[in-house]
This record gives sequence, C-alpha cells and structure tokens, in this order.
Amino acid sequence: MSMATANDVERARREGQVLGIPLGDLGWFQSLLMGVAAGMGAFFLSTFAAIMAMLAYRMATGRHPDFSQTYRLAGLPIGAAVMLVSLGFLGVQWVRRMARKRRSS
Repeated sequence: MSMATANDVERARREGQVLGIPLGDLGWFQSLLMGVAAGMGAFFLSTFAAIMAMLAYRMATGRHPDFSQTYRLAGLPIGAAVMLVSLGFLGVQWVRRMARKRRSS
C-alpha cells in the first residue's frame, strides 16, 4: 500500500500506522508483546554497539575494559527506555481504538 497523497499520510498518522504496520489495530496482548519485543531489540542492538565500541577502544589503547559494563551502562537503560516509550505509544493507540469503538456503538 503506497502513500500517494497527503490525505493517505494523514489517515495513516491518525490510525497509528508506522511503516505500513497498522499499530492501532493491535489488541492489548499484541501491544504488550510488540512493546517488549521493541525493548529487547533495542537492548541487544545497543549492547552489540557498545561491545564493538569497547573492542575499538581496546585495540586503540591496549587496555582491557570490563565488557560487563556494556550491559549495565548501555543495553539496560536504552532497552528499558525504548520499551517504556513503545509500551506508552502502543497503549495510547489501544485506548484510542477502544474509545472509538465505544463512541460508534
């Protein structure tokens, strides 16, 4: 489905679509699952990036850094922040959909 006009883009924004995925149509369990999955993905991606940065630091300086810091200082805070933001966004989308259903009934 392509976004040909400005009306299509506005409708996608109103209905909660991101990259063509209709996030406004998710149930509460699917929203919970998607939010947790986004947080986990951010955790693993940020931890990987931090490990690669520490490897570059190790090669540049010759020092031996503590790689457990990548989980604690990069992965955990970024993963938790992304999870909270995504759960908040998806929760708002779910509440809006429930409110629309009640108004239309």
